Amino acid sequence: MKKIISVVGARPNFMKMAPIHKEFLKHKSKVKHIIVHTGQHYDGKMSEVFFKELELPKPDVYLGVGSQSHAEQKARIMIEFEKVLQKEKPDLIIVYGDVNSTIAAAIVGSKILNSKSKPIPIAHVESGLRSFDRSMPEEINRIVTDVLSEYLFVTEPSGIRNLKKEGIDEKKIFFSGNTMIDSLKFYQKKISKSKITNELCITKRGYSLITLHRPSNVDSKSNLKTISEIFKSINRINPDTDIVFSVHPRTLKMINKFRLDKIYNSIENLIITEPLGYFDFLNLLGGAKYIITDSGGIQEETTFLKIPCITMRENTERPVTSEIGTNVITGLNEKLILKNIKSIESGKFKKGRIPKYWDGKSAKRIVNILLKKI
Repeated sequence: MKKIISVVGARPNFMKMAPIHKEFLKHKSKVKHIIVHTGQHYDGKMSEVFFKELELPKPDVYLGVGSQSHAEQKARIMIEFEKVLQKEKPDLIIVYGDVNSTIAAAIVGSKILNSKSKPIPIAHVESGLRSFDRSMPEEINRIVTDVLSEYLFVTEPSGIRNLKKEGIDEKKIFFSGNTMIDSLKFYQKKISKSKITNELCITKRGYSLITLHRPSNVDSKSNLKTISEIFKSINRINPDTDIVFSVHPRTLKMINKFRLDKIYNSIENLIITEPLGYFDFLNLLGGAKYIITDSGGIQEETTFLKIPCITMRENTERPVTSEIGTNVITGLNEKLILKNIKSIESGKFKKGRIPKYWDGKSAKRIVNILLKKI
């Protein structure tokens, strides 16, 4: 029996890993799948609720690293994860996405020798994505993890192009599709049963949904002021549109730090919520008139659901969402953002298409490949 460790640490990891775990359960006689949760997202609303909703078992190992600087967090994960590898001696490590847990686990795994006196092979799910902006910590995490990985599972064509340009052996690259979409499709019935719109007293297609958390947007007082002005402009464009702002803990912290809470609380039609569970959030996402975000995963989910998405970043590592999907990249350009909102309100916004292999079968492809290879 092969022993495989999946390392997760943040909400996007859980959604990417859940379908793979369910697929491994179909091969219990061949594989023991061990889940290691680093504790990078330690808040119950940011972590525990997602495990429960995604029907994941309690992690086999919880490292409990918590929130620290990038260097400290990676260091603690590496120290603790090394102990796990020395005890478990797995045949394979699977890492997901681009968070600190991903790169830390890949580095440790690449330096620990297995029973064949070779480094433990790494499989990277969501490989090859590039924003080409190295000021983003996630970009460094992606690049290094891909260099160290033996199996690189790609969600979109840009990932294949990027990896080939970086000299990665084509034999290591697999176009598998998007396991986040697997989760979305698998849980559509439960998502549809969420009562969140009733709880917030809003109606389908009668609201916009906002999520912002990146330092480039929320760590600046002037940027947060600009964002509040955009919210006010949404009211002017269509006074009947509610604005649901699902506030990340980091964003709330900065709003309070800069004493902007009164400005935000005074905005008409603004509904501020705490971070939501998976089902509630996806229900809101699917019913929104449009989304404004700086999240990577939301760009993909909105493309699949064909919901207009305005991404408040200067770049995206998921270009397929803007090339054929419903996503537009605006940065914090107020005029461009409002132009796109007007386009959405007038019914002239692009419709978008669903990318290849975003079909709910990505985890099956990945597991079938791994079972043949290891």
